[in-house]
Amino acid sequence: MQDRFWWGITALSGALTVIAGAFGAHALAGQLAPPLAAAFETGVRYQAWHTLALLGVLAWRASSPLAGQRLVLCLWTAGIGLFSGSLYVLALAGGRGGLGLGLVTPLGGLALISGWLALLVCVWRARSP
Repeated sequence: MQDRFWWGITALSGALTVIAGAFGAHALAGQLAPPLAAAFETGVRYQAWHTLALLGVLAWRASSPLAGQRLVLCLWTAGIGLFSGSLYVLALAGGRGGLGLGLVTPLGGLALISGWLALLVCVWRARSP
């Protein structure tokens, strides 16, 4: 299996999504200020959606491998780590992430957006002769 690494990353992200969601719903219930709880939930939601998107690209790649697909996988994986990860840390640190996390979260969002745009280019190229 050529994409064993990416399947592993995706499986790990899926497991961490469930763990983070359960942790947020149970262990953190009532422990965080509402804006911090919302930030944590946003991190879980974006990680879940992008983990599913990783699965889709991996399934597509299994039948039609294209060079641009790897870039999409890289950007989304980085985006999950930076965007969702920074929101998790920010919420768990009680909002005391300072300017560092304030810069990391948008960079993660930019990586996620860039992944979607890279997917657009990949699809566009795949449909062209």
